[in-house]
Amino acid sequence: MPFDDDLAARVRDRLARRDIAEKRMFGGLAFLLDGNLLVAVMNDTLIVRLGPGGEDALQEPHVRAFDFTGKAMSGWVVVEPEGIAEDDQLADWLDRALAFVETLPAK
Repeated sequence: MPFDDDLAARVRDRLARRDIAEKRMFGGLAFLLDGNLLVAVMNDTLIVRLGPGGEDALQEPHVRAFDFTGKAMSGWVVVEPEGIAEDDQLADWLDRALAFVETLPAK
């Protein structure tokens, strides 16, 4: 399974009021705001774009570095299923990603 359909649906529902595009990327499903990657669902995890300083999130439970290429990507984290099991947990991660991505110019 390239991405968890249930998790993708939860992300989609939470972002429904925004103009979000979906695109298959990273072997999963990415959600983009104004052409900028916001989050992605890969397998049963959530990849979250937090921007500069986002590495602080690595101190939180169920969070690890996003190292798709073998090298950790600065400003990105992966949240394991236990960290997004509850709707309020998922909402928090989406809000954090939105707070950063909304500062970026549209592509």
